[in-house]
Amino acid sequence: MKILICDDHKIVREGLRQILQQLPGLTIIEEAANSDEAFELLKKDDFDIVLLDISLPGLNGIDVLQTVKEKWPSTNVLMLSMHLPEVYALRTIKLGASGYLTKDTATEELLTAVKKISNGENYISAPVEKILLQELTNDKPRKKHEFLSQREFEIMIRLAYGKSLVDIGDELSISHKTVGTYRTRILEKMLLTKNIELSWYCMENGLI
Repeated sequence: MKILICDDHKIVREGLRQILQQLPGLTIIEEAANSDEAFELLKKDDFDIVLLDISLPGLNGIDVLQTVKEKWPSTNVLMLSMHLPEVYALRTIKLGASGYLTKDTATEELLTAVKKISNGENYISAPVEKILLQELTNDKPRKKHEFLSQREFEIMIRLAYGKSLVDIGDELSISHKTVGTYRTRILEKMLLTKNIELSWYCMENGLI
């Protein structure tokens, strides 16, 4: 089993490494602190699983997830995040993640998730299962950001962090004018008027 840990905090990577070394059949654990390092490693070797943090510098974990599933579709991705499952679990699973765990997950559950995913299965924890059931039964009122497309959501998060239209365009390989059009559409959908209001909304809802 070959595993890639992608997290910008060294102490987190070291902790995950110590836990994963308990797995039988483990041959390689590589580490990446950002998207560029992760992509370079993925180009050089075939990994069974990527343990991927959402809050990365530069391209965030959702961007990395999409790229991994496009370029290395056979590579499984387990999302690890400080954000509660209500925030990102459903979105990342729809994009191809094989599981979603918060960073306060017990060691035993992490090992169970990695074993299941390495066998080609998805790992659905109890909190995520509840969210999926609510989605299927429409039993939960949807928040405004849940009506955004994936691209709109990506740009909203970047705007909420205070990034300029030019910087966002460079990161997503689109023009700053296109980003401006998205910004207008996002504010309309969110019933907001300023970027600072987006920032407050995202903070209040645990998105950043």
